[in-house]
Amino acid sequence: MSTADDYLEFAVRSVVAAGEVTLPHFRVPIAVDDKGGSGYDPVTAADRDAEAVIRAAIAKAYPDHGIRGEEHGFERGRSPYTWVIDPIDGTRSFITGQLHWGMLVALHDGARVVCGVMHQPFVGETWLATAGGASRWRRGGDERVLRTRRCARLADAIVACTTPDMFTTARTREGFSRVRDRAKLVRWGGDCYAYCLLAMGLIDVVVESSLQAWAVQALVPIVESAGGVISGWDGSSCDEGGDIVACGDPALAAEARALLSGDEPRRSPGS
Repeated sequence: MSTADDYLEFAVRSVVAAGEVTLPHFRVPIAVDDKGGSGYDPVTAADRDAEAVIRAAIAKAYPDHGIRGEEHGFERGRSPYTWVIDPIDGTRSFITGQLHWGMLVALHDGARVVCGVMHQPFVGETWLATAGGASRWRRGGDERVLRTRRCARLADAIVACTTPDMFTTARTREGFSRVRDRAKLVRWGGDCYAYCLLAMGLIDVVVESSLQAWAVQALVPIVESAGGVISGWDGSSCDEGGDIVACGDPALAAEARALLSGDEPRRSPGS
């Protein structure tokens, strides 16, 4: 019977193999389709082909498991386990030759995320973690265990968000504005990379909205096993996506969630 570590290493091997499929398409002319919806949602052959490689590996190694991917849909399995795939998170960065994109693979057992991997094949970086285990970073022969940094106040924090365009309602725009106005620094454009940099102790908060399950599940153990917290804006589970906040310091989470929800904590005189 496979362990969480077995599943994790399988996920790493699968996503690294899929990464080789994406590289011939990176920083070269490539056809881009728009999946439509409320805004521009690009997809390329690199997205589709990479997911196909991962799905084939899962079907061979774990034929009873379900597979849920952004590009090729949901195949329900006979076991409670489901692999959740975002073959290229950050396709907008991919098609413009930027580096903040990555490949996400998670395994969900029906109750929680068992393990997660983020791989960036162009620079050869991989972040990986099991639930309750260590959060790690690999590049070539190097590997290190990750810890988030202590930052208990938003006034001292670096906040990351992929784009302000993701806040499509007055509630989410106003919530993010309250966080942005309190933060020391805000950086844009991170996609999945921002959560991994938070796990490395380089960013303190990530705030995003309207994410899908495949864009967040792999990041949950990477953040949590490094000592951070990741949840919905109201503190609920974020396994199914939605409005997401991640904090490197758990002491910061209450302040961030209160600002996002509009329930600001009272400030003592002189604070």
